[in-house]
Amino acid sequence: MDDDGSKNLDKNEFFKALTDYKLGFSKAECTSIFDYFDVDSSGSITYDEFIRAIRGPMNMARKKMVAQAYKKLDKDGNGWIDINDVRGVYKANKHPDVLSGKKTEDQILQEFLETFETAHAMRGNDAPNYVVTKEEFDEYYNMISCSIDDDLYFMTMIQNAWKLTEESRQGEGTKGWGADNTAQPRAKRDNNIFNRPDPTAKKAAEPGLAANANEAKLMEHIRAKIAARGARGISGIGKKFKIADDNNSKSLDVGEFKKAMHDFRIGLNDQ
Repeated sequence: MDDDGSKNLDKNEFFKALTDYKLGFSKAECTSIFDYFDVDSSGSITYDEFIRAIRGPMNMARKKMVAQAYKKLDKDGNGWIDINDVRGVYKANKHPDVLSGKKTEDQILQEFLETFETAHAMRGNDAPNYVVTKEEFDEYYNMISCSIDDDLYFMTMIQNAWKLTEESRQGEGTKGWGADNTAQPRAKRDNNIFNRPDPTAKKAAEPGLAANANEAKLMEHIRAKIAARGARGISGIGKKFKIADDNNSKSLDVGEFKKAMHDFRIGLNDQ
């Protein structure tokens, strides 16, 4: 279907495929289906969006397992997972960056929480930073579920990840890195950027990012935040640009840029 090899399907490619496969849809129906596939309203369908739409949501057995994991993590039952919930489940004291003094345990836990936040911009989620809603948690595992055919494999993965079938030993939690204690490479970040003791607090700018920060410091902050949202390769960064380009002009005006900084939770003030 991807005739130009762009790793995205534009409307022409998608409509042509629906015709080639003789599915018998009208032009209006094709448009409605395209909009359903194009979750982020970027004007094109990514591979992940295509797989997610074709495979559909998780079946009931998988949903129950994911719900069980979320319930275990949401220890205080307030409807979202925050750093206090994961602190006792997800151990970070032996993370290489903690041992070397580069980051604190809380910073590692905050990065873990960010893993689940990638759906918020396209799903209209207004939850504060460093918390995970049930919707975000479900969508994260929906995406993983799409690539796993075997129910038993999927459910075993969830059970092992969150120790659902056995009680964890006292004081021992799940590690956030490989068994060989090697962390995945990340963009270099200012340690202070992630120092947020209160995730629900509203601030004009991120703590640790001075109001008079120079352009180099601001760009380092933006790159780190975009990377934390799951966009590291050229395709992922391009997708973020398309999300921000509301009028599909292939350029971002000041309004679109400010909106993107807000939607992607970059944490910058207007100045």
